[in-house]
Amino acid sequence: MTALEGVKVICVGQFYFAPYCTMLMARLGADVIKIEAPQGDPYRRLPTVDADGGPIQFRFLNSGKRTIRLDLSVPAGQDVLRDLVRGADVLVQNLSPGAMDRFGLGYDDLRRVNPRLIMASGTGFGSFGPYAGESAMDLTIQARTAIMSTTGFEDGAPVRTGPSVVDFVGGAHMLAGIVTALFQRTRTGEGQHVEVALQDAILPALTSNIAGVISQATDSPERTGNRHGSLAVAPYNAYPAIDGWVTLLCPTQAHWERLRAQIGDPAAEDPRFATMADRCRHMDDLDVMIGHWTATRTKGGLTSLLGGLKIPCAPVVTLPELLADPHVLARGVLRTVTDDKGSFMTLGSPLFLSGSPIVEPTRAGDLGEHTDEVLTKELGMTTGEIAGLRNAGVI
Repeated sequence: MTALEGVKVICVGQFYFAPYCTMLMARLGADVIKIEAPQGDPYRRLPTVDADGGPIQFRFLNSGKRTIRLDLSVPAGQDVLRDLVRGADVLVQNLSPGAMDRFGLGYDDLRRVNPRLIMASGTGFGSFGPYAGESAMDLTIQARTAIMSTTGFEDGAPVRTGPSVVDFVGGAHMLAGIVTALFQRTRTGEGQHVEVALQDAILPALTSNIAGVISQATDSPERTGNRHGSLAVAPYNAYPAIDGWVTLLCPTQAHWERLRAQIGDPAAEDPRFATMADRCRHMDDLDVMIGHWTATRTKGGLTSLLGGLKIPCAPVVTLPELLADPHVLARGVLRTVTDDKGSFMTLGSPLFLSGSPIVEPTRAGDLGEHTDEVLTKELGMTTGEIAGLRNAGVI
């Protein structure tokens, strides 16, 4: 059986945060119903579409879910959600702070409908603290949390990370909280409220950078480029190759000794590079010396050579190279699915459980595609009742 077989999940979320969390739950076997406002998830309307005109980002995060169009701003829509909650195990939401409470759908309201419900709320800053209630997006959290201040090079402007790391780290944390609450419910029989703030979730990733500030061992800049966050490891950088770039690092003295012997350049024997502390003090000269050596070799050649010496290294791949990477294809986290409408790329799952198969993704539904199915099968509504809600603009 799948890990979350029989678990019913309602997703009242948009963009990446809650949709990624519930996508993972769907791959683990949960039955996920995605609630969308009448206008649909904003990511349905982005200009990035695949060959058949489908919204790529929306498909990545919402394939394998049933979709229902429901207006939660009106009492009839709120009643429908309450009825769905009666038979649900989990509700995941990342609407703007306070929105669910304004709709009369906050945790205290819904727990009266279903005491076993686990409600997970994702926000930028949580429910308490000076910033509680402020809206947030991945970019603004990166700004507020020093991610941007630590990304880029010392003499350049702050830079956001290429991928939307905050939203996806937040989604993974939310999944951990939900699964923990599900486990506790097996002991207590009671649900609870899970709160995940994006700022909280991303702060631990700054451990090395914060260590550099606290230790005051070096007058290190906030932005260290491709170097170690606290400039405490050297070599640690991206170095030029004939056909691009390669990363390498020597986290221990033994790694350095193997690299030094391989370089075979008298410059590598310089006393300034003798110990880790020495190398960190002279990392500019160290990087120049290593760069001269790597620049005469290809990415593949360097990766093979250094990998054979057990020196941490990797080629810097481009996005097209990533999509064709045989290991990425073999793992199936990015996968192409073919159905009766054609082929599309979506996400598999990064979670592999030896005793629980992953549920294969299916095409994300059109806006409201499963509304009638959900209302009929989950709530037992008649055709006339559904038609009445549709005529009223509720669904």
